[in-house]
Amino acid sequence: MNTYTTERNIQILISLLKAHNVKKVIASPGTTNISFVESIRNDDFFEIFSCVDERSAAYLACGLASDTKEPVVITCTGATASRNYFSGLTEAYYRKLPIIAITATQHLGRIGQNIAQTIDRYEQPNDTVKLSVQLQSVYTDEDAWACNVNVNKAILETRRNGGGPVHINMVTTYSNDFSAKKLPRERVIKRIQNNDIFPDIINNKVAIFVGNHEVWSKELTKSVDEFCEKYNGVVICDHTSNYNGKYKILANLICNQDKYKSPLMDIDLLIDIGNVSGAYMNIKPKEVWRINPDGEVRDQFKKLKYVFQIDELQFFEKYNHNIIKEKISEDYYKAWFDEREKISKKIDDEKLPFSNIWMAKNTINLIPDNSKVHLAILNSLRSWNYFDNKNNNNVQFFCNTGGFGIDGVMSSMIGASYANPNQIIYGIIGDLAFFYDINSLGLRNIANNLRIILINNGCGTEFHNYNHRAMVASKNVGEFTAADGHNGNKSNTLVKDYAENLGFKYISANNKKEYLDNINEFFSNECSKSIIFEVFTNSNDESEALKIINSLIVDEKYVKKKEIKNRIKKFIGMNNIQKIKNIIKK
Repeated sequence: MNTYTTERNIQILISLLKAHNVKKVIASPGTTNISFVESIRNDDFFEIFSCVDERSAAYLACGLASDTKEPVVITCTGATASRNYFSGLTEAYYRKLPIIAITATQHLGRIGQNIAQTIDRYEQPNDTVKLSVQLQSVYTDEDAWACNVNVNKAILETRRNGGGPVHINMVTTYSNDFSAKKLPRERVIKRIQNNDIFPDIINNKVAIFVGNHEVWSKELTKSVDEFCEKYNGVVICDHTSNYNGKYKILANLICNQDKYKSPLMDIDLLIDIGNVSGAYMNIKPKEVWRINPDGEVRDQFKKLKYVFQIDELQFFEKYNHNIIKEKISEDYYKAWFDEREKISKKIDDEKLPFSNIWMAKNTINLIPDNSKVHLAILNSLRSWNYFDNKNNNNVQFFCNTGGFGIDGVMSSMIGASYANPNQIIYGIIGDLAFFYDINSLGLRNIANNLRIILINNGCGTEFHNYNHRAMVASKNVGEFTAADGHNGNKSNTLVKDYAENLGFKYISANNKKEYLDNINEFFSNECSKSIIFEVFTNSNDESEALKIINSLIVDEKYVKKKEIKNRIKKFIGMNNIQKIKNIIKK
């Protein structure tokens, strides 16, 4: 009977080597890699060769990989053993040979502490491996997920773009427990390229999740619409997705309810396109396919199965040309649409406090056709994502979700205004982000095509929200975390004087009536100046508005179940819960 180490990260590694059919291993002697070597020695799946000299081992792997056209593992102990791989890995790099160098190491925190046989392997010479990953010990579900992704990435990289060597730095705890009688069944991620066989779509509920996305071509929109019609699909978006086809659902209003979980969020197949999303949707897909020409493994939903290294249009056209024997139902989009309409009708404009959310509700349909709108993170982006543009008038939305910081929102707007001198560029921004980037307003090349709504609540209102962990962590969140009171502490003249001295038109509002009285001027084409519209709100109202919008539907059974779950977590403690999970998995 096979027996394996109880070190979970090494179990994951071995399981995925088997799943990807990586059989051949050249092992060099040592202590630090014992957990790995002795585990695979007991498994008849592997073909293991012994080589004392690591330099020779790497070149043996070159010959073996070149002749068999299969990936070959080389593995060694800690200390300088791995340094002897460099010459052979350099050979493999330039010949694109699929070699997996598995080096063993002590806890990474020991690096640089004068502890014997512990060296730094974080960085590798550029022309030795295509990819280097760290495989840390597993103590939580998040650790296990990270190990799974890293091993999948490394193995896939040996075949990608012609192939080549990779490096896995495997942490060991030196456990002598080899009592595990079976390996965990690990998720296998596969990469699909143009000439590969494409998997069939046999699911009932198919959703396309679009992260931050550049402006769509007519061809891509048409192809996605055809795909949704054919496969019972829906396109789950936020504003930065920039999809304006017939199957669009702005899903935040459904997905962010505190007291209700829609069954629609349990998706059979999620097709993930675009880049980093700031929508924070709590969707739960069973399986994810990522489509992107970069072919990178991006596993935000932790259910990734396939990475398609092709253009989005190619992917959808490929599946649109497939012949389906039986017509699939087309009710999934309608269910999303009906649910969103039902929840939207529960929003009471009178009960919503004067806030970014209220402004979004009363402004979204006033945006002129074909406009470009820049949203700051996080409050503005979230607030405006709750409301759909019913006119569907090809408005394009942008947000700096790549680095996801507060800096640079106005600078990005101004850059867009340079590129589009004959078009008005709109922006929605909070006070911290505004003042953080205020120097950009002084640039001499700014024309008259900027329109900025500044929501000034005198703080980082995000941290004052009812559901933010800062409210639990501190009784005085405003002192440091939320940075209350800086930049004039909601001065009525600071921004006004600054804006007017720079040649901007300045307008302001302190309540709903003043806002509505001024908003038409903000969107007017008659003004010959750029405009800053400063709107004064307070963090309590911002939090209350968010609480209202997230509590539009109440499912008493769901609320009760959630409360019981939270009590159990609090009573047992998260550390003990993780220990129980680990015992169950064994």
